[in-house]
Amino acid sequence: MNKNIHDLIIAIDGHSSCGKSTVSKDLARLLKIAYIDTGAMYRAVTLYALQNNLIADGKIDEEGLKASLDEIDIRFRTNLNKGTNDTWLNGKKVEEEIRNLEVSNNVSQVSALGFIRKRLVELQQLMGEKGGVVLDGRDIGTVVFPNADLKIFMTAEPEIRAQRRFNEMKAKGQNPSFKEVLKNVKDRDQMDSTRKESPLKQAADAVVLDNSHLSQKEQLDWILDELTEMGVSFEAVYRT
Repeated sequence: MNKNIHDLIIAIDGHSSCGKSTVSKDLARLLKIAYIDTGAMYRAVTLYALQNNLIADGKIDEEGLKASLDEIDIRFRTNLNKGTNDTWLNGKKVEEEIRNLEVSNNVSQVSALGFIRKRLVELQQLMGEKGGVVLDGRDIGTVVFPNADLKIFMTAEPEIRAQRRFNEMKAKGQNPSFKEVLKNVKDRDQMDSTRKESPLKQAADAVVLDNSHLSQKEQLDWILDELTEMGVSFEAVYRT
């Protein structure tokens, strides 16, 4: 029996800068389902902490951040011009700010905090519980939605991920060094995989997508093939 895509939860986990958000956005846009960028939520909290002097010299004022939780409002709004979702923090669009290197250097330690993960996981579960959604992050298939219908674990070689991230930042007018970006990628891999709270790991029933040498179209087609094998019915207009 065919499965309706609008009833399903698709969980895409994986390493930093491996293109999870890009393929998730493409998939959601194609299938006309909701997209939740959970990584952006942790980045938004990190940006708030930086803006409010709750991170200094690499150390988090945990009590101050915990006391500020009720003041942090994160929302996604559709950008009609681009056909994408933008991240808004307390009424301000922060899609560009949350992608800078300062946020990248601090987001892993913020996301490792138990009280932050608890709050954001609750929000993510509320957003996606009805299905017809694709979520990407670090613990979607293991913690947020362990019963997701399709679980994908994305990865790529660190140097390739760093080059992609470097190119993306340069295109946005930022001026990082490749060495800095590569170090950030490797450091985040280590922190994300070894943290106590919801560490990054492949779910036992996840399928692995190594996109080191795949184009965006090839990645999307790979996921569509997985859905087809599951018996999912959808109208694919992407493939030519």
